[in-house]
Amino acid sequence: MFKVSGVKMVRSQRTILEIDELTIPTDQLTVVLGHNGSGKSTLMSLLSGQQAPDSGKIELDTKDISHYGAKDLAKQVAFLPQKLPASAGLTVRELVRLGRFPWRGALGRWRKEDASIIDAAMEKTGVSSFADTLVDELSGGERQRAWVAMLLAQESPVLILDEPTSALDIQHQYQLMALLAELNQQQGCGIIVILHDLNLSLRYATHIVALKQGKVAFSGPADQQMDEQKLSDLYQTPIKLISHPQPLEAAQDKKVAIVCA
Repeated sequence: MFKVSGVKMVRSQRTILEIDELTIPTDQLTVVLGHNGSGKSTLMSLLSGQQAPDSGKIELDTKDISHYGAKDLAKQVAFLPQKLPASAGLTVRELVRLGRFPWRGALGRWRKEDASIIDAAMEKTGVSSFADTLVDELSGGERQRAWVAMLLAQESPVLILDEPTSALDIQHQYQLMALLAELNQQQGCGIIVILHDLNLSLRYATHIVALKQGKVAFSGPADQQMDEQKLSDLYQTPIKLISHPQPLEAAQDKKVAIVCA
């Protein structure tokens, strides 16, 4: 699991994140909730080793992540930022192939299994049909799925995704979250993801971390944290939870969030 201890981040003389103690399991599908500017992306950046805290420490399985080398950390944690990096001149297959870099390096010998892993990652994310298309020629949603395929090819046991559904239509939002849930449940991948859609969170989260004004508002198993009062206080908006209207297997005991404002 991740353990956050005494972490503080200050920018322009403003504290944007301050967490005394927080543990995040790496065997669950954790959704990070919170209003804009609550510190969610900063937390994800710290967990993925993209930046170091001004004070305090982040541990992964009792080891300070600052003690990991870049490649070793990438073998443990795969990260997809909110703003996708530049991919000019790369085809989808070439982009997904970059996910194998922590394992093979620039000069390492590529193996037959690497090609199989890349093909499987593209198939799971539905981008196989445009494997030879330039990434820059894709729609926003297609590009997002191509980057998720790259994460899958990385084969890290923990995936961290900052708002991965923001560029997707409703169908692909649910397809992506269903894929992440499958990776968590069937392959044991830990998933940590920022979502703004409460209904996606209600349906797929098994663990919740909620931030408010840079501090932890609540954290724990999703079935204990998805509470009308907690959510209403978090977003300062009246929220009502009702039982899912379709008693399908995937929706058993699930709730639907309705904003009452």
